[in-house]
Amino acid sequence: MTRKVLDNNQIHPAIQSAISDNQFEIMNEVTEAVANNDIVVIGMGGNPHVGTARKVLKAAGHPVTYLQYGGYLSQWRKRNALKMWTGWATFPMVFVKGNLIGGATEARTLIDNGELQKMLDSSEPSPLTQAS
Repeated sequence: MTRKVLDNNQIHPAIQSAISDNQFEIMNEVTEAVANNDIVVIGMGGNPHVGTARKVLKAAGHPVTYLQYGGYLSQWRKRNALKMWTGWATFPMVFVKGNLIGGATEARTLIDNGELQKMLDSSEPSPLTQAS
């Protein structure tokens, strides 16, 4: 099932730039990191699941690029933009080879069943690299 996103032709031209410019800097920072690194963990301070994701990935021998945006009471607008972009409502957000795989639980599952290593071994370029 495809997540519904409002089509641009359903947005009045007077507000299209306000929408596309909203949190532009964080979106560029994240898409660049995801396009240029095999594993990116996006998180926030004080969230134990973020630390768990980073630990399980590092324990499995995978280098991790980490981007942190605030804590529970700060930078929530930036994190909200990422949630709206991905459709993933919680942190961490773990990207492998340009694909959002979920959070800490999903990362651990993919490590345990060997799929994460298969993703890393794949010669397929990151979808975000292809889009740039």
